Amino acid sequence: MNVDGVAYRSIWINDDGWSIDVIDQTRLPHAFEVRNLQNLGDACIAIRDMVVRGAPLIGATAAYGYYLAMRKDPSDSAMQNAYSRLFQTRPTAVNLRWALDRLRDCLESLAPGERIDRAFVEAGRIAELDVETNQSIGIHGLEVIKQIAARKLPGENVNILTHCNAGWLATVDWGTATAPIYMAHNAGIPIHVWVDETRPRNQGASLTAWELGHHDVSHSLIVDNLGGHLMQHGMVDLCLVGSDRTTRSGDVCNKVGTYLKALAAKDNGVPFYVCLPSTTIDWTISDGKEEVPIEQRDGTEVSQVMGKLPSGEIGHVTIAPEGTEVTNYAFDVTPARLITGLITEAAIIEATESKLASTFRENSLDLT
Repeated sequence: MNVDGVAYRSIWINDDGWSIDVIDQTRLPHAFEVRNLQNLGDACIAIRDMVVRGAPLIGATAAYGYYLAMRKDPSDSAMQNAYSRLFQTRPTAVNLRWALDRLRDCLESLAPGERIDRAFVEAGRIAELDVETNQSIGIHGLEVIKQIAARKLPGENVNILTHCNAGWLATVDWGTATAPIYMAHNAGIPIHVWVDETRPRNQGASLTAWELGHHDVSHSLIVDNLGGHLMQHGMVDLCLVGSDRTTRSGDVCNKVGTYLKALAAKDNGVPFYVCLPSTTIDWTISDGKEEVPIEQRDGTEVSQVMGKLPSGEIGHVTIAPEGTEVTNYAFDVTPARLITGLITEAAIIEATESKLASTFRENSLDLT
């Protein structure tokens, strides 16, 4: 996607031909900086500390981290160590496990001397697959936007509400929930995006607003709790969100607050679509509320906010009384019954076990 007219991806091969560059998302929106990853430890820190984030990008970064580990030591024990260390960085997004399983499965039958080049190639394939997948999601989601636009007066905006950052910064390129938005904008359809701030890390305010702005997409930043009010007053035509893990029955785990948006959308008759690549589907679980592990993160993400200080420096400000106990669940689960449809790379489908299985049968379990 574009940053002031310059095309970027969120992760790429450095000019040395082997190390990995990523955009440091902890510095956005106030500073655009690139972080270089040269070994397994660098990749683990980047994922754990959310230098990179978003389920698809976590998976791609983990794949390249596995490659970097093989570059140093392609032995069986190093493979096991790399898998274990990367797997433990973030517990919720299933793309992490999917990417690591794919790397392990393609390398374990090879001799150690063959693993480095194969890991590099396979990590690249995972990254390219993500781009292709998100383009397909965008094409399918664009049809939904076109249908809404056709009912509007000439020049009238299609108003879309999104949550957190399911943009190109959360993927290798295009984004999931933003892919249809970018395609509609590029096609000349009048679009306006309601960007909620998405506490506690404000990834809507800091990331979604940043990338939409640099791509010249009309948008307004809103507080998290304004979404219901906007829907009540007919100011939202469509909700588009992403997913970090999707159960085989269609429940969706996404950034905390997604469930509340879905409830408000259901009450106000606003279509609520989840844009997701099939790699986020966890075929091993059915009940999202009971079975998805919900990450609990450091309380300082709630008690402090990052921003640009009057001095111009980027820093953190404490907003809660010292010593206040903080609970920080990073995700929640939206039940399938609240979801209008799942926009996948294959098609727009109902959020049901039968539809998911029939659409992606080659990856599903035997559900009989």
